[in-house]
Amino acid sequence: MVIVLKHDIQEKEKEEIRAFLEQRGFKVKEIVGEEETIFGAVGMILVDHREVELLAGVKRVIPISSPYKLASREFKKEDTVIPIGPVKIGGRRLVVMAGPCAVESREQMLETARIVREAGAVILRGGAFKPRTSPYAFQGLGEEGLAYLKEAGEKYGMPTISEIVSTEHVEMMKDYIDIFQIGARNMQNFELLKKVGSLEKPVLLKRGPAATIQDLLMSAEYLLAHGTDHIILCERGIRTFETYTRNTLDLSAIPVVKKLSHLPIFVDPSHATGIREKVPPMALAAVAAGAHGVTVEVHPHPEKALSDGPQSLFPEQFVKLMQDIEALSPVLEKEIARLPVPQATVSRPSAKKKTAQAQEIPTVAFQGERGSFSEKAIALYFQEDVTPLAVPEFRDIFD
Repeated sequence: MVIVLKHDIQEKEKEEIRAFLEQRGFKVKEIVGEEETIFGAVGMILVDHREVELLAGVKRVIPISSPYKLASREFKKEDTVIPIGPVKIGGRRLVVMAGPCAVESREQMLETARIVREAGAVILRGGAFKPRTSPYAFQGLGEEGLAYLKEAGEKYGMPTISEIVSTEHVEMMKDYIDIFQIGARNMQNFELLKKVGSLEKPVLLKRGPAATIQDLLMSAEYLLAHGTDHIILCERGIRTFETYTRNTLDLSAIPVVKKLSHLPIFVDPSHATGIREKVPPMALAAVAAGAHGVTVEVHPHPEKALSDGPQSLFPEQFVKLMQDIEALSPVLEKEIARLPVPQATVSRPSAKKKTAQAQEIPTVAFQGERGSFSEKAIALYFQEDVTPLAVPEFRDIFD
């Protein structure tokens, strides 16, 4: 149930409400929102909510009907925003995670981090423990790989994420990464969910290939019930009778989850399609459908990748994808998350160079008015390399 507290409630009254609920076996979480403060109470014992409404300091009580309580929109109306270093996930921000499927070497990880950082990604991904279908496939470098991932993240100022596959790795991994990833195969590994949730560290939870949206939210409930509030849900494709793509990307999950839950939702177009050329269009479709972010596999040399090379983007493909996302975001009234630009990388051209550049700047015409989304999209896509020109009719563009 959700207990909405009065604005003038005293701390003593808060403690009395908490004690009343805890004595009856409820776990209580306090949520301070912009408009009101609430207690979320989850427990096995049924209590008449009218009893709770009579307690001093209680404004009203809202029973939660869904089986997932803490993950539900009934429990928390406002979108959850998750701070991870310089990055905030959720709300109007659009976040891009990128990196190789597997960490293969120190050099590969540093090169990939540089590529995706320069292109605009803000979180670095890389697998150190790989749950593979075949026992003979590359299983990852383990702790050595985590060390390379951490080094690359620190060098380029990027928070890091990596998949955890066993409860035995929890204590070792927590000091190497900023976000735990629980993969599709482990979405319902409840002991792992309990253990990771107890660390109160951010978690990206992927939907299983045969899981319903309710299954996904119930797994998120395990994490929430055991401590962490910082959960990112991830749609990565479900198994259907279609065999042309690796999985079938369920884009409808995005608006459904946003209606049912306050948790941010990402999309993984790499694992959803399994085909490199299909990744960019599905990433853009996910952004258009309202995803809070995407996680994309990128490799300096996909043809040499030890894991999932066919679905990993070449660097130039990722650069193009980021440009397309930047062009699309203002139309959706989204703000792309960015990392601070290191001062050492900022170059200031001379006045002579600026003059030469100014003489070569082309004009890009668009239908609409100055200040419209079209002009913003042009500015984001071309940066400062063009001069936007507004025209009233589409045919005027060709004049």
